[in-house]
Amino acid sequence: MANSACGTKPKLISIGIAPLGIISIGIVPMGVVSIGIVPMGVISIGAVAMGVINASVVGMGVLIAGVNVMGVWWVGLEGMGPYRLGGSAGQVHHQHGQQGGSPNLYAYPSKQMALQKATELGCEGVHAMGSLWMPCQEHPQP
Repeated sequence: MANSACGTKPKLISIGIAPLGIISIGIVPMGVVSIGIVPMGVISIGAVAMGVINASVVGMGVLIAGVNVMGVWWVGLEGMGPYRLGGSAGQVHHQHGQQGGSPNLYAYPSKQMALQKATELGCEGVHAMGSLWMPCQEHPQP
């Protein structure tokens, strides 16, 4: 259960600073399953995780659960990606329903994308909504 030195084959289980193993536990662990601070692996659990499947405070990958995350499918307080898991209630500000005949408005990851949609909708400016941007200077009131 010792660390693997740079250039050596990964151990089955590796624990320590920058451990390289199939199962890695420690600071900056790298492996198929990584647990620790800044884990990088197929399955990563820790503070700042990068991998295919992550559970972390800050995560980047395909399937992410955490506080501030970026991925294809994500669950978290703040996040970016095409699909927020959790049903329609979990799609925070990605789409507003048509109320009073107003058009659907969307939130975008960049200010430029929101400005382009504002032009298409015939309104001016954008406004921030969490870490996203929405077209029009003011948020529509229901």
